[in-house]
Amino acid sequence: MHTVLGLAVAFLGTAGIYFYLGSMFLTLMQILIYVGAICIVLVFGIMVGYTPTEVADKTIKDWRNKFLAIFSATTAFLLLIACVLKTDWVPALAENRDFSITHLGEEFLYTYCLAFELISIVLLVAIIGSIILARGGREDEYKTIEHLRSAKGNYPNDDAQ
Repeated sequence: MHTVLGLAVAFLGTAGIYFYLGSMFLTLMQILIYVGAICIVLVFGIMVGYTPTEVADKTIKDWRNKFLAIFSATTAFLLLIACVLKTDWVPALAENRDFSITHLGEEFLYTYCLAFELISIVLLVAIIGSIILARGGREDEYKTIEHLRSAKGNYPNDDAQ
């Protein structure tokens, strides 16, 4: 759960960067979609995921796997540092700070149309994922109830009768 909170703070930081660059629309979409939807889906995933004792049984115990994990992480970090050092950073140009409905509508339809469509696809995937998680949990409950019915011959809550 702390990881999801950290991810939400990182998404809010990204929204702050969008706000600083002058894109109010992308700022609001970042907060609405990523902080709202994606983090909620991750919380659902954590709730239906494995418990820590189940995860402890599946840890990486082989020295070869640990070496590959450390090597991969170090390589990715060095590549990231190389990209940051070789990039020619240019300050952003000052943009129009007009937040009227007309200006936002024009920017949405012409300048940020692709970005909005990509964000909407991410939201669609989040919604479909939450539906899959919700249906999977109920199917497991129905299987458990059917198993109890076949074992006892009655409903699980009929013990008092």
